[in-house]
Amino acid sequence: MASQILLNIGIALIWMLLRNDYSPVEFMLGYIVGLGILFVLRRFLEFDFYFRRVIAMFKLFFLFIWKLILSNIDMIKIVLSPKLDIEPGIVAVPTKLQSDREVTLLATLISLTPGTLSMSFSEDGRTIFVHFIDVPDKEKAIEEIQESFEHAILEVTK
Repeated sequence: MASQILLNIGIALIWMLLRNDYSPVEFMLGYIVGLGILFVLRRFLEFDFYFRRVIAMFKLFFLFIWKLILSNIDMIKIVLSPKLDIEPGIVAVPTKLQSDREVTLLATLISLTPGTLSMSFSEDGRTIFVHFIDVPDKEKAIEEIQESFEHAILEVTK
């Protein structure tokens, strides 16, 4: 991935030299041309196109922002309701993530979302124990974490 980024920057610099214009706009134009060249070459050189991961990182970021907004709205509803009608609970969330870095990222995203807190890991590190402030359906909560954050993390790292 790093070599593709450097190659793309090199193509952008060569573009600027050929155009004899050293402005940031020309650099960006050359960078976009480099993206196109690398996209076409990925079929012949059999490498994974790096910009796919960049897009996946943006997807993960916006997914986190969306979940953050939704959970804040849920927390406001809980705080402002006249009757405290919640079902707190601790849920064991199994994960398909392989590396410690991926599992740590998942636990961090869970903890940064209001209403949830990653408490502990299993011995093998592949199950996260999560405290929910309101969890009426534990299976649905597990499925939501696996289909949102875990899936997005797998897109970024694989």
